Amino acid sequence: MGHLYGGSQFIGVQKGAACNYDVSLDILHVDLENDVLCGYLHVTGLTTLPPKITTYFEGEIIGRKYSFLTRKWLADFSVDSKHWKRFPSFAPFADTFNDDDFSYDSVDQDFVYMRWKEKFLVPNHHVNSIDGASYAGFYYICYQRSTERINGFYYCRNNIEWFQELVLSHVPQRHFARFEFR
Repeated sequence: MGHLYGGSQFIGVQKGAACNYDVSLDILHVDLENDVLCGYLHVTGLTTLPPKITTYFEGEIIGRKYSFLTRKWLADFSVDSKHWKRFPSFAPFADTFNDDDFSYDSVDQDFVYMRWKEKFLVPNHHVNSIDGASYAGFYYICYQRSTERINGFYYCRNNIEWFQELVLSHVPQRHFARFEFR
């Protein structure tokens, strides 16, 4: 999966109509057998107090277990279609991703598609809202192995701006990745 592994880091921006926000990403865990991953999103400048927020997210990797159709989080076929089509690499699937027999296996592909859902603020998961920020929506994500880049679009039905773009690049590591013993 390229640089999608526990301990991997990415940095970049989230682009809105009026402002851009610095974003960094820490991937905590990737489980390819179950097509899931999780990590932290750190956003600077979105809110004034605090100036930097961190959210924990869980992601679904499009493949054997999860299809391109979201079927939750207030996203229907129309919303899915509008968001996935914003990725140029999705063009070959645009007319068929809703077919009953369509499947996508990201194992040997350059593009890995995902959905990321922010679950709570870190370190205080009891905080339900923060002025100027929302994690009620989710991200449509495309990771390109050959460029080591993540692109995404944030969607929240109640948000005025539907297509806030996330652009992240992998941070090369100068040390060994974290290992997990079981």
